[in-house]
Amino acid sequence: MKSSLIPEKPILIYPSLAATVGLEEACLLSVLNELSQAHSPQWRNGFGWYSLPCQLITEALPFFSNHDIQRVCQSLRDKGILLIGATWFGQDTNFLFAFNEKAAQKTESHAHASSSSSSASASAHASAGNATAKAQSPQAWREENGSIFGKNFIAPNWQPDEDTLAQLHQHNIPSAFALQHVPAFVTYWRERNEAQRSWGSVFLKHVLHQWRKFEAESHARSQETHMHMSWRPSADALQVLREQACVSMEFIEDAIPEFILYWQERGDKLSTWNSKFIQHVKLQWHKYQNSLESGSQPLPIAANWQPSEEVYDVLRLANIDIQFARSLLAEFVMYWRESGQVHTSWNTRFLQYVKKQWAKRHALSHSASAHASVHSSAASQTRSTREISLEEELGDRSWAN
Repeated sequence: MKSSLIPEKPILIYPSLAATVGLEEACLLSVLNELSQAHSPQWRNGFGWYSLPCQLITEALPFFSNHDIQRVCQSLRDKGILLIGATWFGQDTNFLFAFNEKAAQKTESHAHASSSSSSASASAHASAGNATAKAQSPQAWREENGSIFGKNFIAPNWQPDEDTLAQLHQHNIPSAFALQHVPAFVTYWRERNEAQRSWGSVFLKHVLHQWRKFEAESHARSQETHMHMSWRPSADALQVLREQACVSMEFIEDAIPEFILYWQERGDKLSTWNSKFIQHVKLQWHKYQNSLESGSQPLPIAANWQPSEEVYDVLRLANIDIQFARSLLAEFVMYWRESGQVHTSWNTRFLQYVKKQWAKRHALSHSASAHASVHSSAASQTRSTREISLEEELGDRSWAN
């Protein structure tokens, strides 16, 4: 009684043959040999050619796609074991092939008799002649028919050979680096369903590209540094901001301490601090320009004056606490009300004042705490904050140095 676990006839595979030509190749050879037993060959130059329905072969090999069958047939042909016709597997209804074994007992007359039997077999004989030529002179056959037969689909278990790895080693590329790219390489080309003459050459170019990319990324990482208190934008960065973006130097200087403080707290490592700074200043400058009052007439500050929402947008971009800014508003208004001075933009005045006080609160307090013991005696000789007017504080830019 047949077991339900084995509903089909098994495929006979010889271990020694599989070890010699490959497991897939041995499997296909066994199936072709089994199926050909029920068909009569057409003889040409001593080779028996079989024309089997492609559907019959695929039903016997349900675990192979048409591309896989063509690929394994190509492999057997390259090994000199199988001769195949001029069409790809699945392109026509039937698949034409011959085992590369000449039958000594067959005469040439059988081939001629077979070739004259019908006009339909004439094209098969022509294809067989090409395959026979390949068996007799492999190099000449490849040169003549390479555009048709010279390509193979990549196998799911494809691996680079020793020659390919040796060529990569000449470029100082470790084998471990190359092998880690094999799975993605195979997956990519199997999804594209494209055939190539030499997968080793394609893989070589792929790994060289990946290695150059890896070296470039490694070099970029080696240039990365943490932000530090003494950082300054380069001369090129300043030139871009001043000449191309038309940003005032005072605005740039104001942006440096807050930029340093923000990225120090983030703790990131970058190799493009100048680009980051240019982007940061341009964005703030755009907001700053939009926040300027449109009127050009100087006016005294009103008792109930409030900064515009654009001012707070600029402060948010600079990562300055909004509650801190609002806590300074009453003192700011009181001072300028008592001074009686007039200005065209109180938003600008308030923005500069808040940024200055914020930098003092964070950057300078951090520096002062680190050197408190060194400057303790000198601190007693400096003027107290009561002796420094608000007007002097607004004009003081020492904190930005």
